[in-house]
Amino acid sequence: MGGKPTHLLSRMEEDMSEQMIESNKPEEAEKVRRQTAVYVYEAPLRLWHWVTVLSILVLCLTGYFIGAPLPTQPGEAIDNYLMGYIRFAHFAAGYVVTIAFIGRVYWAFVGNHHARELFVVPFFKKSWWAGVIHELRWYFFLEKTPKKYIGHNPLGQMAMFTLFVLGMIFMIFTGFALYSEGLGVGSWADTLFGWVIPLMGQSQDVHTWHRLGMWLIIVFIMTHVYVAIREDIMSRQSLISTMVGGWRMFKDDKPD
Repeated sequence: MGGKPTHLLSRMEEDMSEQMIESNKPEEAEKVRRQTAVYVYEAPLRLWHWVTVLSILVLCLTGYFIGAPLPTQPGEAIDNYLMGYIRFAHFAAGYVVTIAFIGRVYWAFVGNHHARELFVVPFFKKSWWAGVIHELRWYFFLEKTPKKYIGHNPLGQMAMFTLFVLGMIFMIFTGFALYSEGLGVGSWADTLFGWVIPLMGQSQDVHTWHRLGMWLIIVFIMTHVYVAIREDIMSRQSLISTMVGGWRMFKDDKPD
């Protein structure tokens, strides 16, 4: 009802910014330039991120105790169903993280181009590898100035694909293969994932590799959190708040 067209509103905002830049208050002009922001992560992607975070925390905690059970509880067995609850929480979180991952793959097709960065890695681009090397040097304090990135930086993109995406696929397949043993021969899990057990040798081999995968995920999470906090402080753009609100905020107006 009587609203101004979007392009006119955008033009009005640009005119206001130009007026402030041309004003006699340099600090106000500088503030306008430093408020540059780009909408990167859409709501479904951010929801997937935090659901996955919670699910993996539950999976790692319960998975540890499944592999190294608690000491025998006192009293009658019927009164102590603790391991049963632990296993149930593990299975439930496994369902949640798998459905969320499938949804994340779907969103890579229908979301913006940043949603595809997790799965489409330009391994054959020379400039991308140059970015990987630069980021490595930056993390080892061999570069004075980091580069600006709207989405993932090249090193982060490579780590997310090789360690997280491939790692999650491995954990989903081995996890449901083990789950199929409880559901029995002919179950949906046995039909879809039962072939993993003979492929890897035997059930205990799958258990071992699945547990090693858990520790790999834990190391990845620890590194991921450290890098996110470090880059939020030291880099030229926001990180943590971007995965909360979706907007990438830049700290300066200098070109990359």
